Order: sequence, then C-alpha cells, then structure tokens
Amino acid sequence: MGKKRTIGFSRFSEVQTAWLFMAPGLILLALFTFWPIIFSLPLAFTNYSVIGETSFVGLENFKRAFADVDFIASIKNSLFYMIVVPFIQIISIFMAILVNRNIAGIKFFRTAYYIPVVTSMVAVAIIWGWLMSSNGVLNYLLMATGLISEKVNWLSDKDTALWALMFITLWKGLGYYMMIYLAGLQAVPTDCIEAAKIDGASNFQVIRKITIPLLKPYIFFCTLISLMGAIRVFDEVFVLTSGGPGNATLTSSVYIYQQGFEKFEFGFSSALGLIVSCIIMVFSIFVFVFNKKGGVNPY
Repeated sequence: MGKKRTIGFSRFSEVQTAWLFMAPGLILLALFTFWPIIFSLPLAFTNYSVIGETSFVGLENFKRAFADVDFIASIKNSLFYMIVVPFIQIISIFMAILVNRNIAGIKFFRTAYYIPVVTSMVAVAIIWGWLMSSNGVLNYLLMATGLISEKVNWLSDKDTALWALMFITLWKGLGYYMMIYLAGLQAVPTDCIEAAKIDGASNFQVIRKITIPLLKPYIFFCTLISLMGAIRVFDEVFVLTSGGPGNATLTSSVYIYQQGFEKFEFGFSSALGLIVSCIIMVFSIFVFVFNKKGGVNPY
C-alpha cells in the first residue's frame, strides 16, 4: 500500500510540475490570444470605434465587407499567395534530404539554411527592399547577364510586386520547414530504405516510394501552418509595399490592420477578421480531409 501511495504521489507531483512550467505560457496565451479572440466575436456585430458611441448593428459589418472592393481584392491576393505553399514544401523537403547526411561540414549548411528563419522579418524586408530596388543588386545582376534589358521596379510594379513578396516569403520560410522535415527524416526506419536499395531501387524511387509517404504526417503539419501563414501574411507586405501599388499587394491581414488601427473601425475590422478566420478554417478542413493517413502508423 505504501508503495502505491508513493507512486501516486510521484505522478501527482509530475502533473503539478508540468502545469507549473506551462503556466506562464498559458497565461500569456489567455491574455493575448484567447481573450482577444473571444472579445472580437461580439465586437464584429457592433460599430465600435473607440472614438464614437458603440451600438449593435447586426450583420451590417459583414454586408459592408462583401460589398467592399478593397476587401475582396485583399482576399484574392491572400488566396493567390497560397501558390507559394507547394513550392516551399517541395523545396524544403529536398533541402532536408540533402542535409540529412553524415558528411563533413553538414552542420554549417544546416545552420546557414536556418539563419533566415531567426532573422527579423523587418530586417529581411529592408534588405530585400534594397536588393529589389530599381538601382539594386538584383537588377544589376540580371542586366549584367542579359536576362533583362532595362531596370525593373520589382516592388513598385503591380505586375511584379506580389510575386516579389511571395519570393521573399519563400526564401525566409525554407529553413523552418527544412528543420521539421529533417526531424521527420531522422525518424524514418533505415531498414526500409536499405531493403529497397538491396532490391534495386534508385535514390529517386526510394524518395518517392518510401521517404515521402513516411513523411506524410510532417507534410500535413507543414502544409497546414504554411497555408495559414500564406493567408495571414502581413510583415513583408506592410514593411515593403503597405498593400501598394494600388491594391496589387493588399492582403487581408494588412487591410484588417488598416481598418482597425488606422481608421479605428474595430467593429468592422473584427468582422473582417472573422471572415478570414472562416476562410482559413475551410482550407484547414480541406487539408485534414486529404491527409488522413500517412507515416509509419496511420492517424
């Protein structure tokens, strides 16, 4: 009996310790994530603007949102931004495969690929803004190699601005997803790969038939967070273009910010945020439906 009480007390102490370590993070999440989300739900049905009187307006904010040309343009740009998702996943998988080797100097390459992830997006945006300016390094290199005949305003031209921002997002996110896939690769059973090679499978066949299927849980996770990140993209757009030229790079997050913190229309801004959240939820469900099974064990 004494032994059982000791075991029970030990488990109880472990649970208490776990909650103690999680408490600071949970408190911060409750204050800065969960509470704003809960508070914004009723706010979406009001005309709350800080500087004026607040009253219940029902669905007027939502009607206004779907009639707002700028908001519709921002949604289209955010959805178009999702083009970056498959590219970032495919490239990061192959980067993980390349660095998943026991060769001299491989830790240096892993670190080098991960440096953009830990670099501030504001700093990254400023650097790329300089590189992509009309007198920047990118134009110089492209003109020197003969790929273009005149300077291109990559971030000021409505035909290239969004593509340039998507490239910056792609470049910065590769190292993050590479590390996740690298962790997945190191969990793949080596005996499966060795058996396939003994049977005569090529490296490409091993990747396609064994590595990729076993990485499916990681692909599911990375695709989901990458998809949500693409729809909610903000930093690089806000720092480099602020949604311009015109509405060419206006994304939903930037437009919501403009309505809430520049025009102080927090009720309308909350309604916009709720609509975008519903769009993200629909795409998340889509990803869940098409990624039910995979990895060593099915979900």
